[in-house]
Amino acid sequence: MENDRGATCQVTGDAMEETWTATPQRAAGTLKRVVIIADNSLIVEAIRIGFRKSGEFNLVGYAHGHRTSAERILGAEPDVILLDDMDRCDRAVELTRELAESDRQVAIILLGVEMDPEWLEQIFDAGARGVISKATHPTTLATLVRETLNGHIWHAHRHTGGDSRAAQPATPESLPLTTREIEILQLVAAGSTNGDVARHLWVTEQTVKFHLRNIYRKLDVANRTQASHFAYVNGLVSGHPTPSLAPEPALTAVS
Repeated sequence: MENDRGATCQVTGDAMEETWTATPQRAAGTLKRVVIIADNSLIVEAIRIGFRKSGEFNLVGYAHGHRTSAERILGAEPDVILLDDMDRCDRAVELTRELAESDRQVAIILLGVEMDPEWLEQIFDAGARGVISKATHPTTLATLVRETLNGHIWHAHRHTGGDSRAAQPATPESLPLTTREIEILQLVAAGSTNGDVARHLWVTEQTVKFHLRNIYRKLDVANRTQASHFAYVNGLVSGHPTPSLAPEPALTAVS
């Protein structure tokens, strides 16, 4: 299978096997049921670490992205499907579309490395509810999923066709932010906590909070989640986020 960059999508040799709960049941008022679809067991384990600590979701199963079907996934009655982008492979887009067309209620959230506008457009057109960076620390992933489900994630959808009036990604020079505010925004979007940012910049956490309030106001966003998404969509964050100081592994794809 070829992806949009012309690279062959390989089925990895990971020995991960499908695991599902015995009695699927989607019921109102209970914990949201989550299924993880990935082609790497380390990604699955990192997600499980974060969700286990949150206590907000019920992980009901996981499966290899290249070795399962939409019918089998939906058979677990998930409320949320966390789908690894599998190195932006066509399989991720295809599976997203199949799942969205088969069940309009389920929320499909992609986990990706690069927040490329063209890739985002493909994924959202296929039916994804949101896209979260793999640079996100596992302990914050559950929060981002919850905020996505609650409609608190902002996405500046843009078409990449021939319309010359289409919005272009922002540049640091075009933003109403100071150099220090851009630096803090980049660190926060890369997964750093306020404490991490304070230690990195040799300032107090109170100073970091002050700058974040200014960033939210200037970008007209409500919280760090929306600010982080703005940074990714507009190319302000590189593909190599600042490592977190916490002990758990980051959601980083490995070959």
